[in-house]
Amino acid sequence: MLKRSRLAFGFRAVIYFLGLLILFAPVPGEAQTGKRLLYLTHSAGFKHKVLPVSEEIMKQLGAQTGYFTVDATQDTSLINAENLKKYDAVMFYTTGELPMSAIQKAAFLDFIRSGHAFIGAHSATDTFYEWAEYGRLIGGYFNQHPWHEEITVNVEDSRHPSTRHLEKSFEITDEIYEFKNFSRENVRVLLSLDTDSVDLSNPRVHRTDGDFAISWCRTYGEGRVFYTSLGHREEVWRDERYQKHLVNGIRWAMGELPGDATPRPKP
Repeated sequence: MLKRSRLAFGFRAVIYFLGLLILFAPVPGEAQTGKRLLYLTHSAGFKHKVLPVSEEIMKQLGAQTGYFTVDATQDTSLINAENLKKYDAVMFYTTGELPMSAIQKAAFLDFIRSGHAFIGAHSATDTFYEWAEYGRLIGGYFNQHPWHEEITVNVEDSRHPSTRHLEKSFEITDEIYEFKNFSRENVRVLLSLDTDSVDLSNPRVHRTDGDFAISWCRTYGEGRVFYTSLGHREEVWRDERYQKHLVNGIRWAMGELPGDATPRPKP
């Protein structure tokens, strides 16, 4: 019986990885980039259980697509001017006031302004509340999560590479954030919450305008920023829709794929 279970598990694993290869197969004639991404998962606040899974999946996505190589770390000391020369992008799945000096913070901002990429997943907006420039960089701060349930997501920009594989709306179960210090004047919203799919009388709801962005992009100096608030649950990280959302958002931020980042009002 144990042998059968192992065989079944092995078969499912093979099918899963074959699916990834098909899903992210490079377009014929498209060159492999050799880009490098530093994935920081330091938790100075709440620590998400999904972090180890996210690290493995990020490495797998990079290796299997060939679009980028991922170095996952919890060591914030690696955010420094010399080490950042190795990378094309930095990605945060972090919380709290990270232990980074003023020199590190300046190097981080210079890295992005000079034409590199920054990607934020889920609680990257629950980070550096005491560093206002980080809030401006990422586009907003976490302000509670009123819902953790199946919700409907509206795709506001179906032309962006991170969303063009998605239907105009879709259902997903995850922890859904709302944001403060957020304005559509500063970012281009890609995904947003369909408010008909949730209870707006939830006491954790603070926004009164009914505008709950889920993913967005923006430019910062010569660099690009991509953020998605999805990714609390392991099932989401294993969802092919989310994986492609991430991979193509990262590639857009790295300048590998075209896409408009011009801010625009709510549809």
